[in-house]
This record gives sequence, structure tokens and C-alpha cells, in this order.
Amino acid sequence: MSNGVIEAADGKPTLARGLSTVGTLLPGLAVCTGATAVSVGINRVFPTVSPLLIAIVLGAVLANVMALPERLVPGLQFSAKRLLRLGVALLGLQLALGDILALGTGAIVMVVAIVVLGIAGTLFVGRMMGLTWTQRLLIACGFSICGAAAVAAADGVIDGEDEEVVTAIALVVVFGTLMIPVIPLLADLMGLSHRAAGMWAGGSIHEVAQVVAAGGAIGAGALTVAVVIKLARVLMLAPVMAVLSLLQRRRTPGSDVHRPPLMPLFVVGFLVCMAIRSTGVVPAGVLDVAHVAQTALLTASMFALGTGVHIATLRKVGMRPMVLAAVSTVWVAAIALAGVLLTA
Repeated sequence: MSNGVIEAADGKPTLARGLSTVGTLLPGLAVCTGATAVSVGINRVFPTVSPLLIAIVLGAVLANVMALPERLVPGLQFSAKRLLRLGVALLGLQLALGDILALGTGAIVMVVAIVVLGIAGTLFVGRMMGLTWTQRLLIACGFSICGAAAVAAADGVIDGEDEEVVTAIALVVVFGTLMIPVIPLLADLMGLSHRAAGMWAGGSIHEVAQVVAAGGAIGAGALTVAVVIKLARVLMLAPVMAVLSLLQRRRTPGSDVHRPPLMPLFVVGFLVCMAIRSTGVVPAGVLDVAHVAQTALLTASMFALGTGVHIATLRKVGMRPMVLAAVSTVWVAAIALAGVLLTA
């Protein structure tokens, strides 16, 4: 201690170091905040376009039309990792366990089958195509569980390459958006009831916002069941991430210092938030604020990830991830439709 100020091991006052760190992060965080505001504003005008997609496109465009100043990098990296994981944790506040259990055993089994078989099938096809373990796993989780949030959560465990994460998120948003008109049209052609069509939409479409758009297009009777089925898929995020963490520990050589924890902290946060929501004591106003915060955090992180997208890098990725995304979309939709026909 010097003059009443606590000093760190390197001799610098702890408070001064903290302020210095915050100052380093501020420029990048300020840019992410501005991009988030723009993305959410565009989403208000075009509700069917996810603010996450808008943000990642903005980030990619910015990164490819100009050289980003070095002072932005710390804040962008902080947003791409820390804010993203906080947003995933807050996603748990959208889930009430009672709503999931009310679906019934058949629907719950269907959801588990969609996630487990969706991931397994996508991983198998991706391996046959020669894609890396991380790339096919990111796509598998995004398409089988809950879109960009699942990609981000999986990346938090396996630590994929930035271009692989961005590619997976972009594919999730593109193919999920294409499903918005396709599922209602096919459901109508097959003569499915509104409830069955809503179950199919919730079981096959990637993002929650996309499910809302498709459910609304089908009809009011489909919207509620579509969202609940989708949130049941979101609930699968926690067990899947726990399994991935175990697998990653086995795949990672060296000491435990370099291995992911058995249960990533943001997954624990996700479960805690879900438990709090399930108690029913949280006021609706608080949940609304939390939803806005979660959307803002994920949007800011998507913009930060987008700044890591460079056209030259994407060219190296090639068409194989897009082909796998198409196969995964059809595969997950087929599993969901089979489940609906068996349970509805």
C-alpha cells in the first residue's frame, strides 16, 4: 500500500489499472453501442429482419470498406466474447419450466429428438464433406438448438476460429429467414392444423424471432405453441453445452488449466435465470427490460463478430458450409415434421 492506495503485484495502483482497462475498452464499446442502436432501429422498420443479422452485416461492411483503428480492438473483442456470453445467460429468462412441461411427454420427446438427431446428422454429413470439427459443430448447434445464441454458446466451449463462428451465424440467419415463408406454405399444402403447423415451425426454424414471424403468418393459434416448442429447444442449450465441455476436455491435451470447465459459467447463468423465471415472482416489466437487454447484448456481440469478417477469409471457407447448412435445415425440418405427425 502506498499513500492509502492499494497496489497490485506489478506496483501499479489497482484502481488506476481498472480505470486504464475501462478506458481501453470504451472506444470499441462505444462503436458497438452505436451499431446496436442502428440495428435495432432498422429492425423496428423491418421486423422480419433480425437485428442480429443487421448487426453482423454492418460489422462486416465496416471491416471491409475501411481499416479499423487499433484502439477499437479491445472493446470489440470484449463485446464478441464477454457481452455475448452475458446475453446467452439472460436468454434463460425467456424460459419458464412450467410452460415446457405443459407441452406433454410426446412434444418433449420430439424436441429432444430434434436436437440430438439434428446435431448428430449434421456432424456426420459435415465429416463426410471434410469440414473441420469446430465448423460442423457450430453449424450443428446453431441449426438444431437456437440459432446464433447456440453458435455463440458452442464457441464459448470449443473456441472456434472467428471466420467459422461468423460463417455459422450468417448461415443460421439466412436459412432461418428463408424458412419463414416456406414452413407456413408447406404446412398449408399438407393440410396441417394451426397447432400442428405451429409445432413444426417451432421445431424446425432456427431463431426465436424467425419462429415468431412464421407462427404469426400461420395464425394466432399457431404462434403460442410455436414459441413454446422453440423455447423448449432453447432449454436443450444447457445439457448440450455440458456434453460439449466434457468432449472438449477429452480432446484438449495438457493440464486442466487449458481445458474448459465442466459447466461453463454462462451456462450456469442461463440455468439460474431460467430457475428465477420459473418461480413466477419476476414482474412482467422486469422481464421486458431483461429481454431488451439480452437483445442489445447479443446484437452488440454480433456486430463485433462481424468486424472480423473479411471477404478474402470467407472465400477460403468455400461452399461446403453452405451445402451443410442446407442439408441441416432439411434434416431438422424432416425430424420436426415426423415428430409433429406422430404427436399432434
